[in-house]
Amino acid sequence: MYDLIIRAARLCDEQVVDIALQDGRIAAIGCVQGSARHERNLAGRFYLSAGWIDSHVHCYPKSPIYHDEADAIGVAHGVTTVVDAGSTGADHIDDFYRLTRTATTQVFALINIARTGIVTQNELADMTQIDGEAVQQAVTRLPDFIVGLKARISSSVVGKNGVQPLIKAKAIQQESGGLPLMVHIGNNPPDLDQIVDLLTTGDIITHCFNGKPNRILTPQGELKVAVKQAIARGVRLDVGHGSASFNFAVARAAIAQGILPDTISSDIYCRNRLAGPVHSLAHVMSKFFSVGMTLPQVIDCVTVRAAAGLRLTRKGQLKVGYDADLTVFSVKQESRPFIDSEGEQVAGDKHLIPLAAVVAGEWFTTEEGAAHELSL
Repeated sequence: MYDLIIRAARLCDEQVVDIALQDGRIAAIGCVQGSARHERNLAGRFYLSAGWIDSHVHCYPKSPIYHDEADAIGVAHGVTTVVDAGSTGADHIDDFYRLTRTATTQVFALINIARTGIVTQNELADMTQIDGEAVQQAVTRLPDFIVGLKARISSSVVGKNGVQPLIKAKAIQQESGGLPLMVHIGNNPPDLDQIVDLLTTGDIITHCFNGKPNRILTPQGELKVAVKQAIARGVRLDVGHGSASFNFAVARAAIAQGILPDTISSDIYCRNRLAGPVHSLAHVMSKFFSVGMTLPQVIDCVTVRAAAGLRLTRKGQLKVGYDADLTVFSVKQESRPFIDSEGEQVAGDKHLIPLAAVVAGEWFTTEEGAAHELSL
């Protein structure tokens, strides 16, 4: 007997299948025979995917600048896994780990190369904050929690240090076993070309569609040569929408040239969740229908591609033996305004509504599902 069978689930390729879950793993997919302790029937009406992964959030509750609660940005809105992007450094990573063990949402972290994490807006203006040995010790203590490194390389963060913090980050990366390195880009200096020239296979550029002068496109709207070369080396593009880092025009121009993001992430914290323009990962994902992406492409960016980029094994795919993390959602066809980080408004014609999250085999109805009186 299975723990849970979800009947007649509609996949992004429009197949309709049953999925059986047992002991926190996917046990069977297809036309599932047998019974379960619990059953949910989607009747072919609602979509189901691997659990959504938000690969750039801020959910250390004690952070003085960017903070939130993991479940408020996670299972409440259909997200089964979140990855905090550098809120904490070596000084507070253990406390962060302890606090997140009671969350239903699965929480991982990118450790900030600055010991303090983000307690000020310029944590890398003082090079003495960068302590490679402390990072290595933290990774050794928490290998199942720390999945990568984070370095914010923009003028307001690094001050007069230019790319020197990034050079240090790359050295720490090598000393820490080659963990993925996520690099925040924004205002220059340093110039984007200097940054991307230092990046190697598996590194992640976040805020990839920001509209600042230091963006990935030239003034003529073409992909900068250095960025093109970096992508060819296997450098990945992450959205990291946030309060100031997503521009519809840049995203539209890039995607029209075939420059799709590897991952769609929110850069969410309490303020931009409540007041916008982020609101939720689903809200951010929905914006990409308006700039030329399809439903399967969007879902891939928060499932299989997100899991691959941060080496989250057994996540991101609907396969027997993988973690029983699933998201149930609908696609609503209706006009709705979407606003980017610079105030441009676009009338989207469809949006995603997350209805339920399944984490390690346990079903949680989302805020949206409750509001729509979902009964399955």
